[in-house]
Amino acid sequence: MRWKHVDLSRNKVACASFGGPIAVIRDDSKIVQLYAESALRKLRIFNSAGILLSETVWKHPGGRLIGMSWSDDQTLICIVQDGTIYRYNIHAELIEPNMTMGKECFEQNVVECVFWGNGVVCLTEGGQLFCISDFKTMKPYKLADVPGLTEDDLLQPTCLAVREPQYTMSGNVEVLAAVGDDIFVVDEDEAQTIRFDEPSVEDSEMQNDDYGNLIGPVQKMIVSPNGKFLALFTHDGRIVVVGMETKHIAIDYSCESALPPQQMAWCGMDSVLLYWDEDLMMVGPLGEPVHYFYDEPVILIPECDGVRILSNTSLEFLQRVPDSTESIFKIGSTSPAALLYDALDHFDRRSAKADENLRLIRSSLSEAVESCIDAAGHEFDVTRQRALLRAASYGQAFSCNFQRDRVQETCRTLRVLNAVRDPNIGIPLSIQQYKLLTAMVLISRLINAHSHLLALRISEYLGMNKEVVIMHWACAKITASQSTPDAHLLEILLDKLQLCKGISYAAVATHADNCGRRKLAAMLVEHEPRSTKQVPLLLSIGEEDTALVKATESGDTDLVYLVIFHIWQKRPPLEFFAMIQGRVLARDLFVAYARCHKHEFLKDFFLSTGQIHEVAFLLWKESWDMGKNPMASKGSPLHGPRIKLIEKASNLFSQTKEHTFESKAAEEHAKLLRIQHELEASTKQAIFVDSSINDTIRTCIVLRNNRAAAKVKSEFKVSDKRWYFLKAFALATIKDWEALEKFSKEKRPPTGFRPFVEACIDADEKAEALKYIPKLSDLGERGEAYARIGMAKEAADAAAQANDGGELLERFRKTFSQNAIFDTLKMPFQGVS
Repeated sequence: MRWKHVDLSRNKVACASFGGPIAVIRDDSKIVQLYAESALRKLRIFNSAGILLSETVWKHPGGRLIGMSWSDDQTLICIVQDGTIYRYNIHAELIEPNMTMGKECFEQNVVECVFWGNGVVCLTEGGQLFCISDFKTMKPYKLADVPGLTEDDLLQPTCLAVREPQYTMSGNVEVLAAVGDDIFVVDEDEAQTIRFDEPSVEDSEMQNDDYGNLIGPVQKMIVSPNGKFLALFTHDGRIVVVGMETKHIAIDYSCESALPPQQMAWCGMDSVLLYWDEDLMMVGPLGEPVHYFYDEPVILIPECDGVRILSNTSLEFLQRVPDSTESIFKIGSTSPAALLYDALDHFDRRSAKADENLRLIRSSLSEAVESCIDAAGHEFDVTRQRALLRAASYGQAFSCNFQRDRVQETCRTLRVLNAVRDPNIGIPLSIQQYKLLTAMVLISRLINAHSHLLALRISEYLGMNKEVVIMHWACAKITASQSTPDAHLLEILLDKLQLCKGISYAAVATHADNCGRRKLAAMLVEHEPRSTKQVPLLLSIGEEDTALVKATESGDTDLVYLVIFHIWQKRPPLEFFAMIQGRVLARDLFVAYARCHKHEFLKDFFLSTGQIHEVAFLLWKESWDMGKNPMASKGSPLHGPRIKLIEKASNLFSQTKEHTFESKAAEEHAKLLRIQHELEASTKQAIFVDSSINDTIRTCIVLRNNRAAAKVKSEFKVSDKRWYFLKAFALATIKDWEALEKFSKEKRPPTGFRPFVEACIDADEKAEALKYIPKLSDLGERGEAYARIGMAKEAADAAAQANDGGELLERFRKTFSQNAIFDTLKMPFQGVS
């Protein structure tokens, strides 16, 4: 270990799995002598080689530090006495906000914590258990009460263990609590006792129905990495390993001491380690236990395939010897892999024994090559890795059934592992841990530790995406270069960002903006090719003008609307109008939206840009919309809101030479509405407003209000021809034939008698129509009229006298040939012909 003056016995230590960092802080529960150090406690974070990565002063309230552990994403979780949770990253930076285990933990105080990969269980002084099953969500909840604990304040569990959710039938956390002679399994709903009744030794003197009770009080227990076994250290100094599902006892060994071990840990799934002062004992299912002696305190760090043993001066890895390594290096081994390894040695010494060895294992050569490759992967010594891989390559040359890429794949893996095992990096992974962790996670841990160059080289070497590494480096570079000028820093960033095509410059620019480098962010976002990422960032950094240009250039209406609404909220109206006026797409989209939802604001826009006629059109449209409201026709005819709007629109139209017609139309519309309001007020019938001039005149005549009809005619200069048509049809509608006849005799109608004929025919009054048909001067119209009332002979006579070359007569022939009246017309038609 590269550190100096670190005494593990004086400190609380948290070691991350998979060769992760080590957190060290002085243990405030012990009385220790301070030498040349400050009285202030410091939280220090080292890599696995003992090189200091970061440190910070611990000055948090909340009482004594109860527990400390690393989560799966290498976040340091620290829980203090009042249940407050403080989180740190690998750079000893506090992650806000601080969390808490809840009000009850605050009131009762936490006395013990049991961590697993991504969660924790806390025990309070009141004997209650609280759990956080996922540090990502940080939602604490209470587990079921253990019988006896809440009633007796003096009764506390002797030890706790956790069975992780992925290994339980329910999918929830299960806490194993040893209380007195019983072991309880506690989850969110209930607490149950478990019994272990079947010993593994058939001739055991203690084989009876009460064996489970004779295990007695348990002083220490741990659950295996796969959740299937439970290792117990009993009150009488026995180490017992039982199956969680079967309840069978697999190991029952009596230790020399009844004192509980300071630490217990599983060594993969192969054995259990127990540590007392200076003595580390390994108990397995076969043979006698193995003792390792240390003259300094150690920390046991369980891994998936073994245990790391940390002391003040060194870090060791204890694991079961792999089968492939044993088959090659076991004394006197004659396995194919051992003979192949020996053959390479003879080959290097130019001995014919090499060929003899190859002949002996020819049938098992593929197996030997595979064993050499596997053994090379498990080796930490580079020289031995090289020797084993050379042996595999040597045997591969004589084997035709072996996959050729196995050696290359192992070489790539070992190159990566050897690189991260370097003390300066300090991640001593085994090959099994590396495969379980995956290369992607390893790269993420490297960049979080700011080992960007190595992470980049590994990504390139393994053919993985470099974007994550380069982006993280760029963000870290910006954070660490506060004093570097923007232009110079931009040049440095672009030099690296251009190594990866399609990289998100917008994400880096966002980080620059968050760091207060707004100018740098604006310079970076200029290089972002995707408008969907570029425009929102430009808005967030206050570059609205540039964002509007980029959005309109992209042609994406959604982006343009995004910019429009953002500027609309941020800028004063006149400034907003000036920005969109010069950009056609933005202006048109704004106008289209405002026409539907923001009339008043659109009026301001048109007034500011001098488009008075557009304001007039809006006012006119508003008047029509108001007319759809049934209450709009109520009130004063002279001061109604609709009339005022139309008059205002007329005035605005009159200010432009191009809209004289619209001005006159609006003026007459207002005048008509005023007259219609008067008519509705006088007749007390709401049937006039929003009808046309023709309908208004017709309705007045139908209501026998001829004076009002004449007034409308006079006001709007209705021509005599239209007047005759309107009055004739109106009188026919009310079947006032006397008035109609009188009207026809007032003077010679300017339209002739055609309106009277059509009005009578439409009213289905043939007798009345016959009064006027003979007065039609046009023989063609007269013939048409007779034909419409079914008088075929008269129609034929009129058609025969018409001077149209017999066209009308021929049309009548076709018309009346379909019915019986054709017989009556046959002779006249033939005579004419």
